[in-house]
Amino acid sequence: MTSEQALTRLQNLCSRSEKCMSDLRKKLTAWEIPAAEATKIVARLQADGFVDDRRYAKAFVRDKSRLSRWGILKIRNALKNKQIEDAIIKEALTEVDSLTVQNNLVYLLQQKKKSLKAIQPIEQREKLLRFALSRGYSYNEALVIIDKLIRNS
Repeated sequence: MTSEQALTRLQNLCSRSEKCMSDLRKKLTAWEIPAAEATKIVARLQADGFVDDRRYAKAFVRDKSRLSRWGILKIRNALKNKQIEDAIIKEALTEVDSLTVQNNLVYLLQQKKKSLKAIQPIEQREKLLRFALSRGYSYNEALVIIDKLIRNS
């Protein structure tokens, strides 16, 4: 594949959905584009407004918190894995308010609690806590809500 073909394909890809620069670099590497050419292509896409890590991070945070109901910790780690700068991650995470995070956690835990078989409250607490932590919520935040759920049942 030539550099022009790669540029055109990436422009089409970026116009359909938000992408970050690390995603584009991975594609270019997979297409065996030389590193010098890949850098030029990514710079051109950035200059033309096709790719912007700040815009990508904000969209990612909105989607994962609203649709997938991920917690802040899981979102932060996913963005770090995408090689997004810490300052951009911090800015993007301000999009999510604490009430939304808490409501998401309550909803997820209620659904998970329904799926658990009739077990002792201690086991139930452990399973719910493990589930909340795997979804990216903080230990303290999850513990408070789990204790309320178990007490109310």
